Amino acid sequence: MKKTFIVALLVLFAISFNSFIQKQQRVLVFSKTLVYHHNSIAAGNIAIQKLGAENDFAVDTSTDASLFNPESLRKYNAVIFLSTTGDVLNEDQQRAFENFIQQGGGFVGIHAATDTEYDWPWYNKLVGAYFKSHPKQQNAVLHVTDTTFIATKHLPHEWKRWDEWYNFKSLQLEGLHILLTIDEKSYTGGKNGHFHPMSWYHEFDGGRAFYTELGHTDESFSEPFFLQHLLGGIQYAIGK
Repeated sequence: MKKTFIVALLVLFAISFNSFIQKQQRVLVFSKTLVYHHNSIAAGNIAIQKLGAENDFAVDTSTDASLFNPESLRKYNAVIFLSTTGDVLNEDQQRAFENFIQQGGGFVGIHAATDTEYDWPWYNKLVGAYFKSHPKQQNAVLHVTDTTFIATKHLPHEWKRWDEWYNFKSLQLEGLHILLTIDEKSYTGGKNGHFHPMSWYHEFDGGRAFYTELGHTDESFSEPFFLQHLLGGIQYAIGK
């Protein structure tokens, strides 16, 4: 009887463990670059892996665009474009990624994700904008426009920090929930005017997308406020 009880417990444990593995959320951090390569990508990969370990989601990192196929993407709840630049996916890979989002997948864009795929209109709508230019790195003041969202509720209403600040073109404002704007009076070189979004999220084409312009510097990926901001965006994208 005792042996039977122990076997039953082991079976229940195995079932529970397998269930946990199957249900654990997983993200792909994709950082292929064809134009400018950000040195902070290495720090970003390490930081996101640490966030995953601390918050119960698995993290794969890669620069291999061949992973953008239906079979590989099926493993992931979200794909993170970590400072990608240039035309990183071919047409078949683009279609696979579109299908991934349409089937409920999530997307996170970090910094130069807006400096990516300029000839793919669907991507422009997904990420929300395209990079236009930037001034020198400097301190600036960000305003939190949504104090309840998971990626910004921990932030001060006015957040002063050092980074590289993008100006944008092709802003797809319809449907975007703006989280952060930058005060162009607080730094030099801003070109988007009084309303200059820097982070946002939206539901798009069946899935969820979050973008933050922040994250050019290595130091960003050890900054508690930024890491919590990024974690909130990832959790939104994976549907947590």
